[in-house]
Amino acid sequence: MERKTVVVIGGGAAGMSAASRVKRLKPEWDVKVFEATEWVSHAPCGIPYVVEGISPTEKLMHYPPEVFIKKRGIDLHLRAEVVEVEEGKVRVREGEAERTYEWDYLVFANGASPKIPAIEGINLRGVFTADLPPDAVAIKRYLEENSVENVVIIGGGYIGVEMAEAFAARGINVTLIEKNDRIMAKAFDKEITDVLEEEVRKRITLRTEEITLRIEGKERVEKVITDAGEYKAEMVILATGIKPNTELARQLGVRIGETGAIWTNDRMQTNVENVYAAGDVAETKHLITGRRVWVPLAPVGNKMGYVAGSNIAGKLIHFPGVLGTSVTKFFDIEIGKTGLTEQEAIREGYDIRTAFIKAGTRPHYYPGSRTIWLKGVVDNETNRLLGVQAVGGEILPRIDTAAAMITAGFTTKDAFFTDLAYAPPFAPVWDPLTVLARVLRF
Repeated sequence: MERKTVVVIGGGAAGMSAASRVKRLKPEWDVKVFEATEWVSHAPCGIPYVVEGISPTEKLMHYPPEVFIKKRGIDLHLRAEVVEVEEGKVRVREGEAERTYEWDYLVFANGASPKIPAIEGINLRGVFTADLPPDAVAIKRYLEENSVENVVIIGGGYIGVEMAEAFAARGINVTLIEKNDRIMAKAFDKEITDVLEEEVRKRITLRTEEITLRIEGKERVEKVITDAGEYKAEMVILATGIKPNTELARQLGVRIGETGAIWTNDRMQTNVENVYAAGDVAETKHLITGRRVWVPLAPVGNKMGYVAGSNIAGKLIHFPGVLGTSVTKFFDIEIGKTGLTEQEAIREGYDIRTAFIKAGTRPHYYPGSRTIWLKGVVDNETNRLLGVQAVGGEILPRIDTAAAMITAGFTTKDAFFTDLAYAPPFAPVWDPLTVLARVLRF
């Protein structure tokens, strides 16, 4: 059997998943992974929890490099930056030298990078992003070596909210600045974020509808200036979004999709023969709308890598698409979604109805009940469930169950009659998800 060489650019979740899958199916093939940092199989989602101090930095690698090199037989190159891509070859900078490697199959799994706002002062000492494990190392070191009483976080999305919790939990004064009228506005409807914001304002200073103008300081950051005021800061975290790293793909003539990420089909193939893309650099389709979407989330990236590796090795697997299922928390308040929000459904042209309910997660007579708010979105024409959002306590089982329901095309009637488990220590006899389906009507 002819031996092939597979080159994977990026050693994160998608890259290592793809490489490992190829080696599992084709152990005789040469699989090379080039990772620009010294971190492999890393978990950027854990950065806030490392900064908070509840997890050690080294745990941000799911597997150490030796697992991939010795146990899986992958030719792993760390601190190896791919600087040029052409047909059948990649040029890699490793230390002071550059080398060229040949490939039969190529996988772009080089992720995404932070969007850096075009404002004065972003290069001052004490200004950080929270994108990759090296950022966690740098933030922790700075906290150890400098007196930090005030942190300003610019951006109120997932990372901004999670980092706000991390610093507030350390006893640091946190100011979060968001240009929109509410935090997490792109991901959730207002009813949901209103509940979250009530808790956020108890813990930190939240400033919405403010535009950051500049960051000021002499040797290090000292304050942040917005169009509404100024805020003292010994540290600033930029959490203003990310963008897919498509520069190398463009060199090879790879098609960039309408989302700005690499276009792929459902086998993770690009428009260039034997070239694949997976993870945060790649777009896919939405399971409900069928539209092209870019959803840079870890579970999606891992599965994309698995599908890419399988197809490269000759085992046909299709990636069906995504719902954008996600969860996070701010101290005791959890927040999550799956499928379409009300604003997304309207934008897609659906005729919808919605319901917003408040419920308990246990019977009233059993201790430990927490309040949960749920919002459902339904297509009026078909009664199909289009989306569920949740905020409060114990939301994960409801969001995950809703994700399965939406994937299967459940109507509100299907959701209502789903035989969910009941026992007082775990849930009320009318589970909040069942109540939501009932209120949504069928």
